[in-house]
This record gives sequence, structure tokens and C-alpha cells, in this order.
Amino acid sequence: MTEYYIPTGHSETELVEKRSRFIGQVWPAASEEEARARIEETKRRHHDARHNCWCYRIREGGVERYSDDGEPQGTAGQPMLNVFQKEDVSDVVCVVTRYFGGVLLGAGGLVRAYAQGAKDALDAAGISVVRRWAAMELTCTYAQFDMIRREVLTFEGVVENVDYGADVRVSSLLPEARAAAFAAHVLDLSAGTVEALEVGERLKDIPYRGAVTNN
Repeated sequence: MTEYYIPTGHSETELVEKRSRFIGQVWPAASEEEARARIEETKRRHHDARHNCWCYRIREGGVERYSDDGEPQGTAGQPMLNVFQKEDVSDVVCVVTRYFGGVLLGAGGLVRAYAQGAKDALDAAGISVVRRWAAMELTCTYAQFDMIRREVLTFEGVVENVDYGADVRVSSLLPEARAAAFAAHVLDLSAGTVEALEVGERLKDIPYRGAVTNN
């Protein structure tokens, strides 16, 4: 089963370390061209900054690139990239912009500040999982609805839509590998009154870890 992690959206965060401002940004990026466009856009926006350090990871081709943009070698781009490697997030570009505050941080201080800038931006963007899902439809009574919704979540699924009529029609996505087990479990739990029907499949990103902020 295909499964990988991407940022949910764009974010911008700020960290101040000994009067230096570190502005971290994260975007989803499906290609090197898209990643480099975000980097150039940020450089134009923050043309007066001392440094615009960046990194990106593109799933197709396993591409990884980074730049220290004038900071001492190994103190910015690589620590930033390490954040996304550790979280196993791809199709992502990150830029951390530094406005120098007049106080030198030293190599260790720079590594910590740039890594924290990237981590804060990723946390703010949120992480989504891209996987192949089985689209399933269920019809249940109002009394059964909470139980059905709970079981969807237990099987790592997502409730996409709920239609309230004479009964409740629930449209959900289940991980492809767990769809059959989910259907059997729901049939058993409902004493044969609720049948989960698979109506298709989809490769889709679903939020996996919530964003702290979403700018």
C-alpha cells in the first residue's frame, strides 16, 4: 500500500534568539520547480534579510537539497533538512529567514535556531498522510450512528460525509488494507443490521497531525 507524509499546508512562524529573528516557512511542493519558486519568492520578499536558508525533499526521484545561504557550513540547511528526514515528510520546501540581531550565536546556537525554526514551521503547517483509501458507504439508525463513527476512527478511517434522512447515511474512507476487517467488524457489532459497502478507491491526503496554527 502506498503511504507517505506531506505538509498539510503553508505556515509561517517566528523565533527570536539573542535579538536575531528567525522566520520559518513551510509549503507543500510536488516538484523541484515548485520548491525553487517558493525559495525565490521568499528571497524577494525578505531581500533585506541577512540569510534565507532553505531545504526541500521531493518524493519523486528522492531529491533532497539544502543551502546555508552564507551561514557557516553545516549550521543551517542540513539541520533544517534533518527535521523533515526525522519526521519522514516529503514533497516539502522550507525557508528559514534570519534578520541578524547583532549578537553572534556560534555554530551550536545556529544549528539549534535553524532546526527549531524548521520544526516550528512544520508543526504549524501540520502533517497529512497520503495513502490509498477504500471509499465505503453505510446506512444505520440514529441510535447506531455514534457507534459507527467511533469504529471508523478506531480503524484509522475518516468520516467524509453524513446524510441525515429517515436513517443516517455515512460516507467514509478506510485504509485499503483495513477495509474488509472494518466491514466484518461493523456487521458483527450491529448484529447484521449495518453493512459497509465498498464503492470505490482513492489516493488522497488526510490530516494526520493537526496544525498548531494555520497561516
